[in-house]
Amino acid sequence: MALGEAVKNMQIILKNYVTGSPKETDFEMVPSSLKLKVPEGSRGVLVKNLYLSCDPYLRFSMSKPKTPSYSSDSKPGSFLA
Repeated sequence: MALGEAVKNMQIILKNYVTGSPKETDFEMVPSSLKLKVPEGSRGVLVKNLYLSCDPYLRFSMSKPKTPSYSSDSKPGSFLA
């Protein structure tokens, strides 16, 4: 695989605000492409993610905000990071 080569990727997108426990229907898998390039001089590495886990903190950030928050909440249509 050459440096900077574009590869196919799947992104998990938040489709709906989550109410209660997250369900598979709250998310959407969207195909995309990604360039495999680590910045020159960087000591970074590229890794392949095999599983996605939503910890309890993410549940609150995926819920519809009731009041303004100091943290950035996820909105439907956004990439889960």
